[in-house]
Amino acid sequence: MRIVLILRIARMNTKSQYKTKQHEELLAFLESMKGTHITVHAVCSYFKSHGKAIGTATVYRRLEHMVEEGIVNKYIIDANSPACFEYTGGKKRHDAEPYFHCKCKDCGKLIHVCCSKFSAMQSHLLASHGFKIDSYRTVLYGTCGECSGRKHARCSAGKRNVCRD
Repeated sequence: MRIVLILRIARMNTKSQYKTKQHEELLAFLESMKGTHITVHAVCSYFKSHGKAIGTATVYRRLEHMVEEGIVNKYIIDANSPACFEYTGGKKRHDAEPYFHCKCKDCGKLIHVCCSKFSAMQSHLLASHGFKIDSYRTVLYGTCGECSGRKHARCSAGKRNVCRD
């Protein structure tokens, strides 16, 4: 009886360490992708291509826990697109500089754009029209540089695009 109990405890500890290892691997991957929006499918594809076993349900659960912890932001742009996640490292939205989302209607890429022109528009709408924009929930639809055939030097698919005008 005592041996069985020890084996059960050992299995629980092993299982717990395995989950912790997956959590650490997922966190390390997300940290390496900081500033990038990534889907659960992309996360699973990455781990599969690197020979690591991590299930889709596990990725969903881990990401949702990270959202609750405040180290990952979750974006649901529309009903036709999967949720995107972005590693923030605990930086709260109100601490971050304002940005807008730009979504390519062709490939679905989601890009953060930090640009003084958008900030000026936001200020104008508030001052002149009494309308306050929630920049974290604003999505502009169009075509990205890659899909339109133009390569924009400052634009990297899915990455933050900072305009210094």
